[in-house]
Order: sequence, then C-alpha cells, then structure tokens
Amino acid sequence: MKYFIHTYGCQMNIHDSEKIAGMLRELGYTECENADQADVVVFNTCCIRETAEKKIYGHIGQLKKLKRKNPEKIVAVCGCMSQQEGVADIIRQKYPFVDIILGTGNLHMLKDAVVQAQNRKKFVNTDFCVYNEEDFSQYRTSYPNAWVNINYGCNNFCTYCIVPYVRGRERSRALEDVLKEVKSLLDEGYKEITLLGQNVNSYGKDLPNSVTFATLLNEIAKFPGKFRLRFMTSHPKDLTEDIIDAIAACPNICDNVHLPVQSGSTEILHKMNRHYTREDYLALVEKIRSKIPDVGITTDIMVGFPGETEEDFCDTLDLVRKAKFSSAFCFVYSRRKGTPAYSMEQVPDDVKQDRIERLLACQNEVTKQISKTMVGKRYEVLVEGANFRYDNTMCGRTESGRLVNFHCDDSYTGKFVTVEIERASSATLWGRIVTEE
Repeated sequence: MKYFIHTYGCQMNIHDSEKIAGMLRELGYTECENADQADVVVFNTCCIRETAEKKIYGHIGQLKKLKRKNPEKIVAVCGCMSQQEGVADIIRQKYPFVDIILGTGNLHMLKDAVVQAQNRKKFVNTDFCVYNEEDFSQYRTSYPNAWVNINYGCNNFCTYCIVPYVRGRERSRALEDVLKEVKSLLDEGYKEITLLGQNVNSYGKDLPNSVTFATLLNEIAKFPGKFRLRFMTSHPKDLTEDIIDAIAACPNICDNVHLPVQSGSTEILHKMNRHYTREDYLALVEKIRSKIPDVGITTDIMVGFPGETEEDFCDTLDLVRKAKFSSAFCFVYSRRKGTPAYSMEQVPDDVKQDRIERLLACQNEVTKQISKTMVGKRYEVLVEGANFRYDNTMCGRTESGRLVNFHCDDSYTGKFVTVEIERASSATLWGRIVTEE
C-alpha cells in the first residue's frame, strides 16, 4: 500500500505533513512519487490566499478520473482550507469522490478516517478540538533540519488574515514537552532545529510559572553539542528585549530574525490591526542590529491592501530601503471571506500588479547590495543537501539565513563547513569550501 501527500502553504503545513506521513506509515503505507501510484492521496491544504485555494480545488478535481478508474483509492482533504466555514460542504457537493475531510483540529483522527474509508465509509469532521503533539509518530524527511511546533493558533486577528479562524486561538505546548522533543532530535543527529508557531513570541502566555519564549530559547541553548536553533514567525509587537538578548548571548541561536512588517505605512498598519507604527518597526530593527550586528532580518510584505494609496506604497518602499532586509517574501493582498478586510474598499488589480513589480525590484536591489558585501568573506554553513538546479552542487545556509551554493559530494550533508563567498547575485551566493568540521 502506498501514499502520496500534496502539501501547500507554510512551514507549519510542511510539518503537519510529516505527522500525516507518520500516521499512514503506522497503517502500513509507504510513500510513492505521484497520485497515480498511490492508494491514499492526501491534500494538506492552505487558505491564506485565494490563488492557493483555486489551485487546490483544481488539483482535487484531477483525481476524479483516477478515482473512477480505481474506486478503492482513498482521497483525503485536510488542513486550513477544510477548516474554513462552508468549505467541507463545497467539497462534498462538487467533489463527491473525496472520502475524508478533516480540519486543522482533527488531524489526529486521520488513522481512524483511513480505516473507515477502506471500508467505503466517508469520514468528515471539522469540529475544532485540541490534540497533543505527543500523540503523533512523525516521519521526518528534512535531515539535517527538523521542525518543532511550540504553539498553535493566533490571537492577533489582523484584518486580512484567516488564520485565527482556521487554526484557533493561541495554545502553547508544555515547556518540558518541547525540550524533550528537541533533545530527542539532537540525540538522533539533527543539526538545526526550527521552532514553529503562528506567533512564536507569544509562546508561554497561556502557561503557568511565567514561562516565556525567551525562557524556551535559553533552555534549548543549554543543550550540549554543536547545533543551530531558528524560529518563525515573529510578530513585531511581541519581539521583546529578552528575546533579542537571548539571540545575542547564545552562540547556537542563529543571528536571523524573520519579522513580517506587512506594510511601511502607519495608516495601513492601523487598518491591518498590526498594533505598531512604521517608526516602532524601524526602531525595533535598529535595536536588533545594535545588539546583533551580523543579524539577517527577513520579512513579509503585502501590497494592495484595501485603501492603500500611492503614498502608502511609497512609505513601504522607503521602509524596505531603510530596514535593509536580507530578503523579503512579497505578495499581493488576497481577499479572504470572513475577514474584516473583505468588505473594505479594494485596490484595482492592475495597481496591485504594478506595485508588486516595483516592490520586488526595490527589494532585489537591496538584497543585491548586501550580497556584494559578502563576496570574499568566510561563513559557517550547514550543508543541507543537493541543489538539483545545478550539476554536482550542494547548498546550505549561513547563520544569518542566506543560501549558499558550492561544489562537493553528498557525503557532506549534515556537516558544518566554512565557505568563502566567490560571487553573488540578488538571489544566489556561490562559494567554495575552505574548511570542514
């Protein structure tokens, strides 16, 4: 028996797919390369943007012929999109060949759902409930990197965002459970741990004994051995000084902060319900750099939010130049039903397209200038694996998060090496290995 998982969206979803794979392997399934070969096909969905949602519906529709050819093939739709109000009904009506529909709070039910589907019975449950991370046997495929959930959900209710409605309110894992998982991964030989949460900075607010995210960082940093610790995503309003101090003080916490700004206009930030101004954000960037001089700051930026004027957009371009982001995930606002921004005055599509092109050009120029300063310098890089775009090329990241390509064989995977940067573009660094661990 074989399975195939379509994964869409964020790192949280990627990690959820590792849990899905773990459950399916416990039932005796093994992974295959495409849906045609699979006995179970799982769509682990995302609903952050409308384009992603349309793509997912299209991919589900493509399974109709395969299901007709093999009625015993099990088709499951899980994740954020399933959790949206009314989506389960849409799937049942338009895609009646789907056997299993599970929301984000029902992932732990997948094994039972598959067993039921094997007996030709549908399984649909999107009633939100809380499960324990410890209930899952995970199948990790990302060595030498590993994802670790520390909290779930979000309480911020940004006016454009559907996440609080599909992931629920903030819930933190117990400190001892997170530490136990991280220690186990390090003992297994993983070299880089990335802590995940919709807002990692909020970790511990719902826990007793004044546990904070800084507490967690400092405790993990005490583990012996050579490893790296990263985290995402941070909300600027909650990135406190003790978190910055922990990064600065602990050598194994990467000098890399992903800090989504979304807009450089205070007026738009207010409409987004982000709870900071452009001045607040730039002051925070300055504070981070004063304590962590070599930090790489990355961000998310949205264009075309309802009501965004040309002046607002120019404020964003100005902030990009001042903040000097190493890289930025830039995207066009996507209208999401059920959010307050859905009913606000929308920006025309052609204006959005013009602005995203100008923003990308601006950020590319900033990244290019940063990249040029790295040429001739040496950086420690964790070798992650092959870059299949190029022959005989491996890649890895610097501590600050920059991807570097270099020539070596796959025996270097999972090793720390020192790489001298020889050439650079806005997106890519090339170097050569000068020393290894």
